[in-house]
Amino acid sequence: MKVVPFWGCMMPLKYPQMELAIRKTMPNLGVELIDIDGFTCCPDPIYFKARNKMSWLTIAARNLSVAEESGLDVITMCSGCISTLKEAQYILAEDATLMDEVNKRLKKVNKEYKGKAKIKHAVAMIRDDLGMCAVKKSVKKSLRDIKVGIHYGCHLLKPSQIMHVDDADYPSILDDIINAIGATPVEQNERLLCCGKGCMDEELPLQMTEAIFLAIEESGADCLGLICPTCFSSFDLGQIMISRKKGKEFNIPVIYIFQLIGLAQGLKPEEVGLHTHRVKADKVLQKLV
Repeated sequence: MKVVPFWGCMMPLKYPQMELAIRKTMPNLGVELIDIDGFTCCPDPIYFKARNKMSWLTIAARNLSVAEESGLDVITMCSGCISTLKEAQYILAEDATLMDEVNKRLKKVNKEYKGKAKIKHAVAMIRDDLGMCAVKKSVKKSLRDIKVGIHYGCHLLKPSQIMHVDDADYPSILDDIINAIGATPVEQNERLLCCGKGCMDEELPLQMTEAIFLAIEESGADCLGLICPTCFSSFDLGQIMISRKKGKEFNIPVIYIFQLIGLAQGLKPEEVGLHTHRVKADKVLQKLV
C-alpha cells in the first residue's frame, strides 16, 4: 500500500523522533511512504484560524489541492493537521460560493481544489485499510508487561460530525492498537481532556495537564501513550514545568503511539527516538521482554 505522508511542521522541526518512528514502522506494516513536495503548515487549527479564517481556509485548501495532485491517499500523523484538513474539506463541501472564492485565491499560485482529496489520520488508515491483524503480524518483541494510559485529546475525535474517526465519547481506536502490539491499554479518567495547549491563560494549561498526570498515576499506567505532537509538548515539558512551579514530581514517560509500535516490532529505543524525550522511558524499557 502506497500513501503520501503529510508531516505538518511540528514533527519535522520540533519532534523528528516521531517522524523517525513512523518511517521505521510503516514498512513493517506493509505501507510505503511516498514523499512529495509542496505541502506547507496545515495551518494551525486554533490560533491561525481564530486570527484569519479565510487565510486559514485558503492555505488548507492549497494543501488539499497538492494532495489531490498526488493521486494517492494522504495520511497525517498529527491531530491538529487532520483537524484542519478535514474541517476545511467539510466547510468547502457545504459552501460552493466559498469554495469558488478560495479557488480564485488559489489561482494566483496555479492551484485548484476540486474536493476530491482523500485524507486520513495514520491510525484510521491502520484500522480501516490494513486491519489490526497487520499490526499483530509485525510484532517481534513482547510488551505484555507494559500498561499504557491512553490519551486521546480533542482534535482527533471532535467535532465528530467532521472527523468520523471514532466515537467521540467512547473511543477505542488507540486502545485497539495498544492491544494489537501486546501491551495493556489502561483507561485513565481524563483521556478525553484537552491538554490545555490552546488556552490563552498562564495557569489553566498547567492545571489541565496536572489533572491528566494525576489520572495517569491513579490508573497505575507505566506511561502515557498519545498520537498528538502538541499534546506531547504539553506533557513531556509540562512535567518539568509543574515540578518547577508546583513542586510536584510525576516522572511519567510520554510515548508517541508509533514509538510503542516500533518497540513491539523489535526496534531499539534509539531507533524510535525515545532518548530525546525530557522524561526518560527507563521504567518502561525495563519491562520489555
